[in-house]
Amino acid sequence: MVRALSAPTTAAPTAWHADPYTDALRARRGPLFLRRPDGWLLPLEVERWCTEPDLADRTVLRRCRGTVLDIGCGPGRLVAALAAEGVAALGVDVSPEAVRHTRAWGGSALCRSVFDRLPGEGRWDTALLVDGNVGIGGDPATLLSRVAQLVVPDGLLLVETAPYEIDERMRVRVADAHGATGSDFPWARLGTNALLSCARPLGWRPAGRWTATGRPFVALRRG
Repeated sequence: MVRALSAPTTAAPTAWHADPYTDALRARRGPLFLRRPDGWLLPLEVERWCTEPDLADRTVLRRCRGTVLDIGCGPGRLVAALAAEGVAALGVDVSPEAVRHTRAWGGSALCRSVFDRLPGEGRWDTALLVDGNVGIGGDPATLLSRVAQLVVPDGLLLVETAPYEIDERMRVRVADAHGATGSDFPWARLGTNALLSCARPLGWRPAGRWTATGRPFVALRRG
């Protein structure tokens, strides 16, 4: 029997509901950052998220098989593109504005955490963790174990990793260029090797890796 996983203790849903993230999605532009307490900033690519899928995104879309669950779908460019091709796809995101944007583009989305009860648990053929979303919850092992509950026994997981080797856990806030911030929450960043080291003991096996326009990706198979 698969043990149910509880969501990590996190303020993430509140953080992603709040400005400045909501404002940036409404404006469809940044600048927007993840900010650590020491002042370090990670730029968030709002403009790219709010446009049509680019060449790197298309390499992910081509690898999707069957039904697709986009975890942390953001404003929904991938879900909408899949829907336009007649693929059964669902996005989940804790941001109401992201969900609204996804639906406006013609995609299906729910305002939920991946750790909430979701439709079709155990029956999704493909899951996506792009745009750094392997960092959700700040505990990649817990997240990967949760995804294993959502996909079919030989399900496919497509992950975008950091563009350099890193294995980092941190607390961050969403911040804009004017100093406005949301509440803090845990996050993680993994390079390809760190992802594979985390995934293998959890029953995920490598099924491919590639780089497109400087963005690295890994395909994992369950079982």
